[in-house]
Amino acid sequence: MFKKRLFLTIVFCLLSLQVGSAFAGQDDAWLTLQKASQAARELSYKGVFVYQSGSITKSVQLTHMSYGQGEYARMVVLDGAPREVLSQGADVVIFSPKNEKMMIEKKRGQNMFPALLPSNMDAIRISYQAQSGTIERIGGRDAFVITLTPRDQMRYGYRFWVDKEYGLLLKVTTLSEQGEALEQISFNQLTWMDGQNMDWFKPKFDPSKSYVMDQEGPAKANTSEMDWEVSQLPAGYRKVDLVKQPVQGKVAPVTQIIFSDGLASISVFIEPLAKGARSKVGHTAVGATNFYALVHDGHQVMVVGEVPEAAVTQFANAVTFKNKK
Repeated sequence: MFKKRLFLTIVFCLLSLQVGSAFAGQDDAWLTLQKASQAARELSYKGVFVYQSGSITKSVQLTHMSYGQGEYARMVVLDGAPREVLSQGADVVIFSPKNEKMMIEKKRGQNMFPALLPSNMDAIRISYQAQSGTIERIGGRDAFVITLTPRDQMRYGYRFWVDKEYGLLLKVTTLSEQGEALEQISFNQLTWMDGQNMDWFKPKFDPSKSYVMDQEGPAKANTSEMDWEVSQLPAGYRKVDLVKQPVQGKVAPVTQIIFSDGLASISVFIEPLAKGARSKVGHTAVGATNFYALVHDGHQVMVVGEVPEAAVTQFANAVTFKNKK
């Protein structure tokens, strides 16, 4: 009898150690991601990263500096039409050629690589499980591999490669429900910057061209002015922005509500259908991005996001009009 109790005690202890190790592994993974979030915003670095999604590949030069109390970044798209993005904190200015002029668009920015992770990990812990993996080499640097697995079908999974020495995010891959890579972003060149020289923080376009500020960008919308809402959101998602933006060829501006779980982002576009206008209905996908459209009470509803089909479908069907019972 004593031997049996001793055996059960040993088994229980071994199981407890395994469970404790699993929880410790998750805690270590979250701590690594927290360090990556801070490093992307606090370190000064310069490099080239490559974005890949299906047959689309783009290289982008990135310069980032933490200067005084501020954060500054300049992104230059190296493939295709020239385009530069300058950001100071959350303010973003886009320089792009159009009709022999430089169009300048100013708008609020969303998280951009490598600053993809939120400052507060609690925002995503409720929606994902984290697991540490092996150490792999990315661009000649050792990196911890962390995998985030979604807790439901309302978001994709992610795999992150975090620099072992400095904590900077070196690579991220978006994973389908089957664990297949849908898209990835990865540094292939990276150096650390010293000093506080800010000469790089300006566009390099042809100075002989005139610069024109785009006055028709998105404008903040007022929730009280809307006669509809998006209710019964999937767990973990919250509204992060609400804007109205003009669209060429449309009489009325289109309202856009942006939702996020801290990583995944979903936009709901709603506009009144003009008489005789052709509506869009149904689902389509391009790479990791899913689209779902329907018509509701004379309005065109379009939901777009780098999320599974189930998520965009649920958001589209969650649109309700306040004056309807």
